[in-house]
Amino acid sequence: SMSLSLVAVFLPILLMGGVVGRILNEFGVVVTIAILASAVVSLTITPMMAARLPRTEAAPEGLPAVGRLTAWYGRAVGWCLRHPTPILLLFLATTAASGYVYSQLPRSFLPAEDIGILSISTQARQDISYPAMKALQDKAAAIVAHDPAVAHVVSNLGGTLNSGSLLVQLKPRADRPPLDKTVAALRRALSDIAGLRSFITPQQSLRFGGRSSQSQYQVVLQALDAALARDWSEKLRAAMQADGATFTDVASDLQNAALQARVDVDRDRAAAFGIAPDVLRNTLQAAFGSLIATQIQTTGDSYDVIVEFDQSRNWNEQALAGLRIPSDSGKLVPLASFATITRAAGPVSVNQTGQLASVTLSFNLPEGVSLGTATAEVQTLRARIGMPASVTTGLAGTAQLFQQATDNTGLLIVAAILTIYVVLGVLYESFVHPLTILSGLPSAALGALLALWIAGLDFSIIALIGLLMLIGIVKKNAIMMIDVALDLRRSENRPPVEAIHEAAVRRLRPIMMTTFAALLSALPIALGTGASAELRQPLGIAVVGGLAVSQVLTLFVTPVIFVALENLGARLSGRKRRGTGDPA
Repeated sequence: SMSLSLVAVFLPILLMGGVVGRILNEFGVVVTIAILASAVVSLTITPMMAARLPRTEAAPEGLPAVGRLTAWYGRAVGWCLRHPTPILLLFLATTAASGYVYSQLPRSFLPAEDIGILSISTQARQDISYPAMKALQDKAAAIVAHDPAVAHVVSNLGGTLNSGSLLVQLKPRADRPPLDKTVAALRRALSDIAGLRSFITPQQSLRFGGRSSQSQYQVVLQALDAALARDWSEKLRAAMQADGATFTDVASDLQNAALQARVDVDRDRAAAFGIAPDVLRNTLQAAFGSLIATQIQTTGDSYDVIVEFDQSRNWNEQALAGLRIPSDSGKLVPLASFATITRAAGPVSVNQTGQLASVTLSFNLPEGVSLGTATAEVQTLRARIGMPASVTTGLAGTAQLFQQATDNTGLLIVAAILTIYVVLGVLYESFVHPLTILSGLPSAALGALLALWIAGLDFSIIALIGLLMLIGIVKKNAIMMIDVALDLRRSENRPPVEAIHEAAVRRLRPIMMTTFAALLSALPIALGTGASAELRQPLGIAVVGGLAVSQVLTLFVTPVIFVALENLGARLSGRKRRGTGDPA
């Protein structure tokens, strides 16, 4: 019963889809195979080894403290069975409290971990030149390199002309302040660079989403009218920046203020000069478009020959007006003779998501703010600024995967409980006793959620895995008691109260042994030591907290639930017999 119900806990994980499912499927397979292998060993090798142990004439005496504890527990559980009402009320209060804490606990995707690597995106004004951008980038790299917590810095200019990136390797954790303080110090230092914005994102071991942005989490705005999407993206970005308690490092990939030269050609005058449109296009392409004229072939390599005008010259609209275009007669005609050149603002790049023009807003989270709080605040800000329905917003990248995982969390827990109920119902050939075994889950959930809340951790995917493992561990306590109680009921025809009381006292020692073994095995994970300990810590804390609370409550609540359900089943059976004309 224990082994098959443990396997049933991990069936929903094995069937989980998406990116999260692909990551956790291996975990579920390994644990399932380990449980099945342990069951085979327990049913075959363990009895064989036990049969060859030397026999003793008398059973060894236990520790006096254990005997006193067993006697005290027998008296305490007897009192609970004589006064079931307060125990049932405690069970209902525990169930309600676990649901309330679950609804109030902040949610996140994966815990933030400190692996000692930072990614810093830099952005300057949209009309900046390459030399000016390089000077700002070098200044930012120098400031970061001089920070006492930084070991190495790699600087790169790329993407658009006004953007760059810094890859920062921090010193070992013992030689620097905590990650949040290090990031805060770098933000303050980089904010002093006039004309350059910096966005710092700690790198994680598990990274999701292929969308590139300055910050870690993204919100995408789309509309049929590209101008409408751009306008409302700026309003939403301003609202997010004003909400500094929920968002930080708010950035947008909308860059539509770059300088560009607009050339309006008078086609009649151009034709009069003998200049065809394709000649004008080819000349501008050769001048400013990095036209590859030919290649130089050498042994084992080749080199492109690029034709371009002198880039050191200040190519403004006046210089462009003097550009000479070859005519049909071979004469060179100034561009200003048949075209009007004006300075205008234009986009650095045009982004699309699917078939629609889009704008991506990205943000990071301040310390102590969960991703669930931030995503809910985005929808609140959308309603506050009055964004029309024609402009759609959606999460992207890691935030989108978080939303999908959050939507399935409740369903995953319910699926695990229903699977366990069906398996136990088949094993015990009863609809009632699986409910008795599952009665310890509310106390376990309350302990796990309270432990996460006290530790200041969010309810993440890792905490969910810990909660599912806890479901499988906790129900074994009830199985140990119910199995003995049912045997006493069926073989010796004992009353429910007497059967469950003896079963509880008889199985106290193995319940304590297995519970403390599981608790101590999860304790090192809960303490959170070692590299990337933040990623594993919620699992250990959930298991330790759930076992600590359920160990106390299950020993007293489960016997009372057993008796209540046995009496309810007896009354229902009596009504059914009377309804069919049975003299009983």
